[in-house]
Amino acid sequence: MTWQAWFTLAVVAATVVMLARDTVAPAVAVLGADVVLMVAGVIDADAAFSGFANPAPLIVAALFVVAAAVEKTGALQPLVAATLGKGGSPRGDLARLAIPTASVSAFLNNTPIVAMLAPQVADWAERRGKPVSLYLIPVSFATLLGGVVTLIGTSTNLVVSGLMETAGMAPLGMFELTRAGLPVAVAGVACIVLLAPRLLPDRRSARRALRDDLREFVIQLEVAPGGPLDGATVEGGGLRHLQGVFLAQLEREGESVAAPPPSTPLRGGDRLTFAGRVDMVRDLRGMRGLVLAGERHVRPFDTAAHTFFEAVVSGASGLVGKTLKEAEFRGRYLAAVLAIHRAGQRVNAKLGTVPLREGDTLLLLSDRGFGERWRHGGDFLLVAPLGGSPAVTTRQAWFVGLVTFAIVGVAGAGLLPLLHASLVGALALVVGGVLRTDEARQAVDLDVVVLIAASFGIGAALEVSGLAAMLASGVVGAFQGMGPRGVLLAVTVATTLLTQVITNNAAAVLAFPIAMATAGQLGLNPRAFAVAVAIAASASFMTPIGYQTNAMVYGIGGYRFGDFMRLGLPLSVLVILVVTVIVPLFWPL
Repeated sequence: MTWQAWFTLAVVAATVVMLARDTVAPAVAVLGADVVLMVAGVIDADAAFSGFANPAPLIVAALFVVAAAVEKTGALQPLVAATLGKGGSPRGDLARLAIPTASVSAFLNNTPIVAMLAPQVADWAERRGKPVSLYLIPVSFATLLGGVVTLIGTSTNLVVSGLMETAGMAPLGMFELTRAGLPVAVAGVACIVLLAPRLLPDRRSARRALRDDLREFVIQLEVAPGGPLDGATVEGGGLRHLQGVFLAQLEREGESVAAPPPSTPLRGGDRLTFAGRVDMVRDLRGMRGLVLAGERHVRPFDTAAHTFFEAVVSGASGLVGKTLKEAEFRGRYLAAVLAIHRAGQRVNAKLGTVPLREGDTLLLLSDRGFGERWRHGGDFLLVAPLGGSPAVTTRQAWFVGLVTFAIVGVAGAGLLPLLHASLVGALALVVGGVLRTDEARQAVDLDVVVLIAASFGIGAALEVSGLAAMLASGVVGAFQGMGPRGVLLAVTVATTLLTQVITNNAAAVLAFPIAMATAGQLGLNPRAFAVAVAIAASASFMTPIGYQTNAMVYGIGGYRFGDFMRLGLPLSVLVILVVTVIVPLFWPL
């Protein structure tokens, strides 16, 4: 084993640890590994940055724009309304929800589908007295299953297709994966419908917890006319840096200001809403210049000037690892955090001192423009108003649908390469006025695009250093006695386990060169192994950190970490078995 292989192994191991622990943003970890391998001389600059010349990142960027247009125009809203319906048996509800979700996910990016569905499904379940936790994990899993049906169903398929081109193979066709992906999706959805009611627990969702607990940590007081606070500013009156509690809202003459700035002047009769620890909120009653308001508690979530939001912290956000105070959250986002929900529980501590983690659900009070400002900002995986109205289908929805179908049809028929079709479609949506230029730019998740482009360099290092061949020899030695299907099973299982702790794209990139080297050493069909890697890398069912849609529903559903394993383990085993059986039928080993 050469020093290059040892060095590459050390870099890859460090990268996997950083990805699993969210030490830095995924794109930073992978791009940093590329740079280190290049500087060390394991790969040259062309290999390190070859992914930036590959079509895959550009196709993914264009499809982000298409998905944003679908979300903005409410093009899927009629389908959502028909899917939810009036409710019935748990399995009937799950079938009506999972089947259309998986179908749509075959052609659209998974993230906006879950961003649109999750809040509406949660509201729908609560209105009917059904457990939200029964439905949100299935929504996330259904998008993952639908994503393996077509080439554009998920960015992972495009990554594997790009790697295949780099390896000298023909790229995947639009519907080539369908032969294996459709049976996987059908079997997976059936598994969800049958097992979810038995395996998923009834958890208290974050929004239900807010409604249940609101009176415990929110109180309204008024500024006494002529008192010591009348005429003072928020900061001058000592209301800026209170211990364990904060000023969440100021109401004056029917107008509301969420998280008022320190320089805001106070006037007699102002109604101040404070939130925080129960004991600290009650202690405010003794503060000179404040009197108990006529209506003791904050009113429901329907005032004209403000509303409540739930926002899920993204792993790529600069908020991760910082406290609300360190991030200057109120000043930066013009919002006050009322509660932090983590692993199914409300964090019972002074909120300003709690370091935030990926997947934390923040319950916020802000003006109604908060969602528009931050929905595509990258700091949050999901931003949704509590008690808000569903998205309305606009007149431009038909045009968005036409563009989406045109991309699929033109690329699927081979009239244009997918790169050309997706870029033309994205451009048409901007030129046609569906999205503004800034909206299209914000829709593109640069972290994902850079991660995909940079990951090609790691794949090249695994190959040229000889590390992939060495690991493949281990796989061959251990499983050759089980025959070609046994080796395919081993690669599929390894990829599936890897994608539980790191992003699906990174898992595909790490597994692909090993799979190719394994196929090469045994003289097996490399295309069959590539398809298995693509599907297995999307099987991120067992943890909330394996894929961002899992992280999106983690806090909203009130789930605990192990809840994903309850349904995810049997679903993963099923996917592995279906892949091992089906792939050799269409891509003979």
